[in-house]
Amino acid sequence: MKALQDKIVSEGKVLSGDVLKVDSFLNHQIDPKLMQEIGQEFADLYKDAGLTKILTIESSGIAPAVMAGLILGIPVVFARKRKSVTLTDNFYSADVYSFTKKVTSTISVSKDYLNNDDVVLIIDDFLANGEAAKGLLDIVKQADATTSGIGIVIEKGFQPGGQLLREQGYRVDSLAIVSSLENGKVQFA
Repeated sequence: MKALQDKIVSEGKVLSGDVLKVDSFLNHQIDPKLMQEIGQEFADLYKDAGLTKILTIESSGIAPAVMAGLILGIPVVFARKRKSVTLTDNFYSADVYSFTKKVTSTISVSKDYLNNDDVVLIIDDFLANGEAAKGLLDIVKQADATTSGIGIVIEKGFQPGGQLLREQGYRVDSLAIVSSLENGKVQFA
């Protein structure tokens, strides 16, 4: 997706050979127009997939997921990373290790919002080692729902997550695949 790649090049900051900071438009401040374009791209890719829900993880996956859900006319469910006083029982949960934060979180989704009739598109901001995607896939599996695919805004193609998920038979659609962050420069696949 050219608009996304252009935004990554113009506003992204390479912090190391494996960390790309995009907080000016995705992870802290959100560019609504770009999120709308991203949502449209995911909607176009999955318009014939029979989707009933989009599943993401808080917080950076919410904006692109909501835009896709709006265009597709389906609800968006997000997995919570923190225990909520209102979510005390009747939920699915999975452990997810964050590459960026170097911490494991237990994510949870209420059983009220995901069930065996659902056809789910997972959307997330980044794909590196695939930990968040694996956690969300586990929750879909616990609900006996069907995963139609995994939509990723930015995939770090030089890390193993995308390849591992594809080898497991999952459809993975990444809107920008970064092949390298070496020497402080973003290269796309």
